[in-house]
Amino acid sequence: MMTRELDCRGLSCPAPVLQVRDILAQERPAAIAVIVDNEPAGENVRRFLAHQGFQVTVTPLGSDFRVTGTAGEGTCAIMEESVFSAVDRARKILVMVGNDRLGHGDDTLGAGLLFNFLKTLKEIGPDLWRLVFVNAGVKLTVQGAETVPVLRELAERGVSILVCGTCLNHFQLLDQKEVGETTNMLDIVTSLHVADRVINI
Repeated sequence: MMTRELDCRGLSCPAPVLQVRDILAQERPAAIAVIVDNEPAGENVRRFLAHQGFQVTVTPLGSDFRVTGTAGEGTCAIMEESVFSAVDRARKILVMVGNDRLGHGDDTLGAGLLFNFLKTLKEIGPDLWRLVFVNAGVKLTVQGAETVPVLRELAERGVSILVCGTCLNHFQLLDQKEVGETTNMLDIVTSLHVADRVINI
Protein backbone atom coordinates (compact mmCIF):
# COMPACT_ATOMS: atom_id res chain seq x y z
CA MET A 1 0.00 0.00 0.00
CA MET A 2 1.43 3.34 -1.07
CA THR A 3 1.52 6.08 1.56
CA ARG A 4 1.09 9.70 0.51
CA GLU A 5 3.80 11.75 2.23
CA LEU A 6 3.20 15.37 3.20
CA ASP A 7 5.70 17.69 4.92
CA CYS A 8 3.90 20.49 6.74
CA ARG A 9 6.76 21.68 8.92
CA GLY A 10 6.90 25.44 9.20
CA LEU A 11 3.19 25.89 8.48
CA SER A 12 0.97 27.63 11.01
CA CYS A 13 -2.60 26.68 11.92
CA PRO A 14 -4.77 25.80 10.06
CA ALA A 15 -2.53 25.27 6.98
CA PRO A 16 -1.54 21.64 7.76
CA VAL A 17 -5.17 20.56 8.10
CA LEU A 18 -6.15 22.44 4.95
CA GLN A 19 -3.39 20.73 2.96
CA VAL A 20 -4.46 17.31 4.25
CA ARG A 21 -8.09 18.08 3.43
CA ASP A 22 -7.20 19.08 -0.13
CA ILE A 23 -5.13 15.94 -0.72
CA LEU A 24 -7.90 13.69 0.61
CA ALA A 25 -10.41 15.39 -1.67
CA GLN A 26 -8.20 15.22 -4.77
CA GLU A 27 -6.31 11.97 -4.41
CA ARG A 28 -8.15 9.89 -1.79
CA PRO A 29 -5.05 7.94 -0.74
CA ALA A 30 -5.34 4.68 1.18
CA ALA A 31 -2.71 5.98 3.59
CA ILE A 32 -1.24 9.39 4.34
CA ALA A 33 1.69 10.45 6.52
CA VAL A 34 2.00 14.07 7.61
CA ILE A 35 5.05 15.57 9.32
CA VAL A 36 4.49 18.65 11.47
CA ASP A 37 6.84 20.56 13.76
CA ASN A 38 4.60 21.22 16.76
CA GLU A 39 2.22 19.28 18.96
CA PRO A 40 -0.94 21.38 18.31
CA ALA A 41 -0.58 20.86 14.55
CA GLY A 42 -0.10 17.13 15.13
CA GLU A 43 -3.24 16.95 17.25
CA ASN A 44 -5.25 18.94 14.71
CA VAL A 45 -4.19 16.65 11.84
CA ARG A 46 -4.79 13.54 13.96
CA ARG A 47 -8.29 14.68 14.86
CA PHE A 48 -9.14 15.65 11.28
CA LEU A 49 -8.03 12.28 9.91
CA ALA A 50 -9.94 10.47 12.65
CA HIS A 51 -13.08 12.44 11.74
CA GLN A 52 -12.60 11.26 8.17
CA GLY A 53 -12.57 7.61 9.24
CA PHE A 54 -8.81 6.95 9.23
CA GLN A 55 -6.99 4.82 11.77
CA VAL A 56 -4.40 7.27 13.10
CA THR A 57 -1.05 6.96 14.85
CA VAL A 58 1.26 9.76 15.98
CA THR A 59 5.01 9.13 16.20
CA PRO A 60 7.50 11.65 17.66
CA LEU A 61 10.48 12.40 15.39
CA GLY A 62 12.81 14.40 17.59
CA SER A 63 11.06 17.76 17.86
CA ASP A 64 8.69 16.87 15.00
CA PHE A 65 5.67 14.58 14.79
CA ARG A 66 4.65 12.10 12.10
CA VAL A 67 0.89 11.60 11.86
CA THR A 68 -0.06 8.51 9.86
CA GLY A 69 -3.59 7.74 8.77
CA THR A 70 -4.72 4.46 7.21
CA ALA A 71 -8.11 4.37 5.51
CA GLY A 72 -10.66 1.88 6.70
CA GLU A 73 -13.47 0.36 4.67
CA GLY A 74 -15.76 3.06 3.31
CA THR A 75 -13.42 5.91 4.25
CA CYS A 76 -13.13 7.30 0.71
CA ALA A 77 -16.88 7.60 0.50
CA ILE A 78 -16.92 10.27 3.21
CA MET A 79 -14.11 12.48 1.97
CA GLU A 80 -16.57 14.98 0.58
CA GLU A 81 -18.05 15.47 4.04
CA SER A 82 -17.06 18.36 6.28
CA VAL A 83 -15.72 17.62 9.74
CA PHE A 84 -19.04 19.02 10.87
CA SER A 85 -21.19 16.85 8.59
CA ALA A 86 -22.94 15.35 11.61
CA VAL A 87 -24.38 18.74 12.53
CA ASP A 88 -28.11 18.89 11.89
CA ARG A 89 -30.01 22.05 11.16
CA ALA A 90 -31.60 22.62 14.55
CA ARG A 91 -31.08 26.09 16.02
CA LYS A 92 -27.51 26.34 17.26
CA ILE A 93 -26.04 28.97 19.57
CA LEU A 94 -22.24 29.29 19.67
CA VAL A 95 -20.47 31.18 22.44
CA MET A 96 -17.00 32.50 21.57
CA VAL A 97 -14.94 33.09 24.72
CA GLY A 98 -11.86 35.20 24.00
CA ASN A 99 -10.92 36.28 27.52
CA ASP A 100 -10.64 34.90 31.05
CA ARG A 101 -12.77 37.70 32.51
CA LEU A 102 -15.93 39.58 31.55
CA GLY A 103 -15.80 43.30 30.90
CA HIS A 104 -13.19 45.88 31.87
CA GLY A 105 -12.38 47.72 35.07
CA ASP A 106 -11.74 45.29 37.91
CA ASP A 107 -10.08 42.00 36.99
CA THR A 108 -11.30 40.13 40.07
CA LEU A 109 -14.85 41.25 39.40
CA GLY A 110 -14.48 40.36 35.73
CA ALA A 111 -13.29 36.84 36.55
CA GLY A 112 -16.24 36.32 38.90
CA LEU A 113 -18.71 37.65 36.34
CA LEU A 114 -17.41 35.29 33.65
CA PHE A 115 -17.60 32.33 36.04
CA ASN A 116 -21.23 33.17 36.77
CA PHE A 117 -21.92 33.68 33.08
CA LEU A 118 -20.61 30.22 32.20
CA LYS A 119 -22.47 28.69 35.13
CA THR A 120 -25.72 30.25 33.92
CA LEU A 121 -25.30 29.28 30.25
CA LYS A 122 -27.14 25.99 30.80
CA GLU A 123 -30.34 28.04 31.17
CA ILE A 124 -30.24 28.58 27.40
CA GLY A 125 -31.31 24.94 27.12
CA PRO A 126 -30.84 22.65 24.10
CA ASP A 127 -30.11 25.57 21.75
CA LEU A 128 -26.69 25.95 23.39
CA TRP A 129 -24.54 24.04 20.89
CA ARG A 130 -20.88 24.92 21.21
CA LEU A 131 -18.36 26.92 23.25
CA VAL A 132 -15.14 28.01 21.55
CA PHE A 133 -12.22 29.20 23.71
CA VAL A 134 -9.51 31.36 22.10
CA ASN A 135 -6.71 33.65 23.30
CA ALA A 136 -6.82 34.11 27.11
CA GLY A 137 -10.14 32.27 27.18
CA VAL A 138 -8.25 28.96 26.98
CA LYS A 139 -7.05 29.57 30.56
CA LEU A 140 -10.57 28.67 31.69
CA THR A 141 -10.14 25.08 30.45
CA VAL A 142 -6.91 24.11 32.22
CA GLN A 143 -5.85 22.56 35.51
CA GLY A 144 -6.70 24.72 38.52
CA ALA A 145 -9.31 26.87 36.79
CA GLU A 146 -12.50 27.06 38.86
CA THR A 147 -14.47 27.01 35.61
CA VAL A 148 -13.41 23.44 34.71
CA PRO A 149 -16.25 21.71 36.69
CA VAL A 150 -18.77 24.09 35.13
CA LEU A 151 -17.50 23.31 31.64
CA ARG A 152 -17.49 19.57 32.35
CA GLU A 153 -21.14 19.80 33.37
CA LEU A 154 -21.97 21.55 30.10
CA ALA A 155 -20.06 18.89 28.16
CA GLU A 156 -22.02 16.17 29.96
CA ARG A 157 -25.20 17.93 28.83
CA GLY A 158 -24.04 17.56 25.23
CA VAL A 159 -22.50 20.99 24.66
CA SER A 160 -19.46 20.81 22.38
CA ILE A 161 -16.36 22.57 23.74
CA LEU A 162 -13.50 23.53 21.43
CA VAL A 163 -10.19 24.92 22.71
CA CYS A 164 -7.72 26.67 20.40
CA GLY A 165 -4.53 24.60 20.22
CA THR A 166 -2.41 27.52 18.99
CA CYS A 167 -3.57 29.59 21.98
CA LEU A 168 -2.84 26.79 24.46
CA ASN A 169 0.63 26.45 22.97
CA HIS A 170 1.21 30.20 23.14
CA PHE A 171 0.45 30.26 26.88
CA GLN A 172 2.39 26.98 27.38
CA LEU A 173 -0.78 25.28 28.64
CA LEU A 174 -1.17 22.52 26.05
CA ASP A 175 -0.47 19.71 28.53
CA GLN A 176 -2.68 21.26 31.21
CA LYS A 177 -6.00 21.27 29.33
CA GLU A 178 -8.66 19.53 31.42
CA VAL A 179 -11.81 19.92 29.36
CA GLY A 180 -12.78 20.31 25.72
CA GLU A 181 -11.32 19.25 22.40
CA THR A 182 -8.15 20.89 21.09
CA THR A 183 -9.05 22.57 17.82
CA ASN A 184 -7.73 24.72 14.99
CA MET A 185 -8.84 27.76 13.03
CA LEU A 186 -10.52 25.71 10.31
CA ASP A 187 -12.84 24.13 12.89
CA ILE A 188 -13.51 27.53 14.46
CA VAL A 189 -14.37 29.19 11.15
CA THR A 190 -16.59 26.25 10.17
CA SER A 191 -18.34 26.46 13.54
CA LEU A 192 -19.06 30.15 13.03
CA HIS A 193 -20.48 29.38 9.59
CA VAL A 194 -22.72 26.58 10.88
CA ALA A 195 -24.01 28.43 13.97
CA ASP A 196 -27.34 30.20 13.81
CA ARG A 197 -26.26 32.71 16.44
CA VAL A 198 -22.86 33.70 17.83
CA ILE A 199 -22.33 35.30 21.25
CA ASN A 200 -18.90 36.90 21.68
CA ILE A 201 -17.41 37.25 25.16
